[in-house]
Amino acid sequence: MSPAGNKKDNRVTTGSSGPSDSAGLGQESWASLLTPRLAQFAAVARHEHITRAAQELGVPQSTLSRATARLEEDLRISLLARHGRAVSLTPAGRAFARAVERALGEVERAAEVVRTDADPATGKVAFGFLHTMGPETVPALIREFRSDHPGIRFSLVQSYGEDMMERMREGELDLCLTSPIPDAPDLVTRRLALQRLRLVVPADHRLAGRRRVRLAEAAEESFVTLEPGYGLRKLTEKLCAQAGFTPRVAFEGEEAETLRGLVAAGLGVALLPPPTVPRPGVQELSVTAPAAVREIGVAWMAGHPDTQPVAAFKTFLLSRRDRVLAGSSEEPQVGGAPAGGA
Repeated sequence: MSPAGNKKDNRVTTGSSGPSDSAGLGQESWASLLTPRLAQFAAVARHEHITRAAQELGVPQSTLSRATARLEEDLRISLLARHGRAVSLTPAGRAFARAVERALGEVERAAEVVRTDADPATGKVAFGFLHTMGPETVPALIREFRSDHPGIRFSLVQSYGEDMMERMREGELDLCLTSPIPDAPDLVTRRLALQRLRLVVPADHRLAGRRRVRLAEAAEESFVTLEPGYGLRKLTEKLCAQAGFTPRVAFEGEEAETLRGLVAAGLGVALLPPPTVPRPGVQELSVTAPAAVREIGVAWMAGHPDTQPVAAFKTFLLSRRDRVLAGSSEEPQVGGAPAGGA
């Protein structure tokens, strides 16, 4: 995934003088004007009888009669032919009734979805996380959480930090695991872990016999990195700058394990978090200077009330502080012969 960057005021003021009040309405205003009366009209259309519709809705017959009359005034069209307390739909009324039933059905389904997603036992958490968290860390966290909350469902999104922040702002995500930890006034963040990065080199590289290395020793190497916009790419550039050089980028990608494959093929070196399992063909070296670590944190929108499933998962993540990366080895992983030297 490659990184990429007004609301109208629909308030309507109506008086009591009838059709003239709605003459200047814009198209987007009809919904706010008509919605409160649509369920009433739908009941009248189903029964074709004011009294029976009023009984179904639990409202006075006079209230329902006035509401349907006002609806016709606003639309400037006759929807009902009246025969005492009985009514029949005009052709326009029948067409409008079909559309209203469809619309009310969609509202009913939408309400049921959000109620189901908020259910404490079977609700849903929309959770975002970095690609590097996907192979082991996130599955392990969800498995542990679901041991106490077996019915909670997850909608999972793997992406880079900036994209996840935007998805949270748009309401697509409830919270996310990310790095670096963002600093924005509309977000709440908590640090969960520090993760060491490794300099990953081919197994036959000149540094492959070492366990530890200063990053400056790789200044002349070609680097394989994540694409611009990814937090790990920014951190790689920052650490190289601290070491006194600008990395010469040969290849860019979206997945850490793809980058490891490129390193194993001899196409460059990379700064990466520890792998979930050792990768043949590479050596993973500790970086002694500068301190090659990244912060892993959880972020969510400030001021947004949580459903019970989201609150439970957030509490669980915070309780895992400093243990959230338990599935990742913090020791250098060696893909070839035992490393020697310093």
